[in-house]
Amino acid sequence: MINIPSTIRISFRALRVNKMRSALTMLGIIIGVGAVITMLAVGTGAKQKLGDQLASIGSNLIMIVPGSSAAGGVRMGAGTQSTLSISDADAIQKECPAVLYVAPVHSGSAQVVYGNQNWATSITGTTTNMLSVRDWPLTGGRPFSDEEVRSAAKVCLLGQIVVDNLFGGINPIGQIIRIKNVPFTVIGILDTKGQDPTGRDQDDTIYVPITTAQKKLFGTAFPGMVRIIMVKAKSTEDLAAAEKQINELLRQRHHIGQNEEEDFTVRNLTQFMQAAEQQARVMALLLGAIASVSLLVGGIGIMNIMLVSVTERTREIGIRMAIGAKTWDIRLQFIIEALILSMIGGVAGIIVGISGSEILSMLAGWSTVVSPFSILLAFGFSALVGIFFGFYPAYKASLLDPIDALRYE
Repeated sequence: MINIPSTIRISFRALRVNKMRSALTMLGIIIGVGAVITMLAVGTGAKQKLGDQLASIGSNLIMIVPGSSAAGGVRMGAGTQSTLSISDADAIQKECPAVLYVAPVHSGSAQVVYGNQNWATSITGTTTNMLSVRDWPLTGGRPFSDEEVRSAAKVCLLGQIVVDNLFGGINPIGQIIRIKNVPFTVIGILDTKGQDPTGRDQDDTIYVPITTAQKKLFGTAFPGMVRIIMVKAKSTEDLAAAEKQINELLRQRHHIGQNEEEDFTVRNLTQFMQAAEQQARVMALLLGAIASVSLLVGGIGIMNIMLVSVTERTREIGIRMAIGAKTWDIRLQFIIEALILSMIGGVAGIIVGISGSEILSMLAGWSTVVSPFSILLAFGFSALVGIFFGFYPAYKASLLDPIDALRYE
């Protein structure tokens, strides 16, 4: 019967005798496990950051942009022709069952002044529904009302970047700012959103009623025309139905024939989000796979060292077999030695991987997330590497003839 505790003690004693060789053998596993954890942390962090940015845009979103204009046979691209109106947005809200909220947008950029401070930012003219479309709460104050939209009231909601640059530590609610020399009363503060996937800071903006933007800030080529219409579907499952309903309604309202080109474009932003998330998942898996090569190299290193060890300890093996050690005693000893090297290297690699992730996060500014799954994966893989690559040297040692082994010099 195999005495496992005794075999483990013998294995530890053999590894202590050759401390330097054992340490160098573990180095490959340490580097491999550390690399796997660090790379998976980078990939997971990038995926999580992208997910947060995508979530900040809003869920179940559809964006409708105007069609293209043409001059002298040159087509200028989507959004260069004024074809969408507030009445289109109202019709979508009323006549498309799959649509939950609709918010038309008429935007531009302007210099904003408060006291002796000024800041250039984007101005978004929209309706009361925009906060629901974008899933964007307020941290203070209130949203503008339907009556303020109808009357083109000079009220505004400020993004956090604008608040920081104009007001510092002053409470902005109730203060008067000037946009293009037009006075506006601050009635609310938008919650922090951060950057969107394109890198644009969503907090660097001001929301005003869309009628105010059209009449008092940017004007329109035609009364009631807007630059885009944002739509929120009732659910992810309703997105396709919402797209179809919007297309059919706008073709009817714009008197577009069956074979005529549409003067608008409907874009499903959720599909873009899903594609970006898929790319992030692929990147995380790719980084993990590349790092796993280091573990493979470490396993080969263990096998090489253990084979050398078999040669160096041929006489020891012969003595053990001569005094009664069985084939599986010898085989198990070498497997345990390889497993011990892998597991100690795995623990050290976990420490290196977590430390490396933290250092990367601090020095490079990368978002890293060390997940328990990546730690278990790397550690489990290192144990399997020890067993797999330790088996052949153990098998070779167990086949030695005791008499030949005792004669070995």
